[in-house]
Amino acid sequence: MGDAASARSSSAASGGLDELAFPEDGLIPVVVQDRTSGEVLMVASTTREMVARTLDSGDAWFWSRSRGEAWHKGATSGNFLRVREIRRNCEDNSLLYLVDRTGPACHTGAVSCYFRSLDASPVIDAHPWTSAPGRPGSLEWLFGIIEDRRRQAPEGSYVAGLLAKGVDRIAKKIGEEASEVIIAAKNRSREELAYEMADLWFHTLVLLADAGMSPADVEAELARRHE
Repeated sequence: MGDAASARSSSAASGGLDELAFPEDGLIPVVVQDRTSGEVLMVASTTREMVARTLDSGDAWFWSRSRGEAWHKGATSGNFLRVREIRRNCEDNSLLYLVDRTGPACHTGAVSCYFRSLDASPVIDAHPWTSAPGRPGSLEWLFGIIEDRRRQAPEGSYVAGLLAKGVDRIAKKIGEEASEVIIAAKNRSREELAYEMADLWFHTLVLLADAGMSPADVEAELARRHE
């Protein structure tokens, strides 16, 4: 694992790992749930070693039945699952991961793997910014758009272009937007302040994306300070 992954610490408690009832094949199911929206994102299999890796890194690790190997979710796609809490069921033979995600959980690009009804009709839009947890306009919703632009880098995208210019340019934009926020505040205009603050928040989220972070990392720091 890279330095960034090693530096992250999971808030999930490690006690109870030895009490899990792993069957002969060593695999138990894991239900992955978005801790903000409550939406079920996916179901996978895990082993004792993969649970230990999850606890150690803070990222979700599973066991791929199809490939027969360890699976670090997001290592290829960049769509990591940050595990904030692990729960076990009443029979100690399955787990629930409460996560913050950095992108869609499904390999199809849908937020959740459960985007179809039984008759295969769609129930969730496959685009992360329209079906992202949280209401449209929230920071999480906006970050989903930014992450999609970062991954896809569509031609003409302001986000993709800004990220390509690097951290110095992004930081300069934040400085410019912060100055505009100060002016708006001094003008005592609610409309102007909301407008300029939106620009500032947007560019700070771009900076987080550039650093390989998400709003959840900032939330964790705020929670730590409260403690």
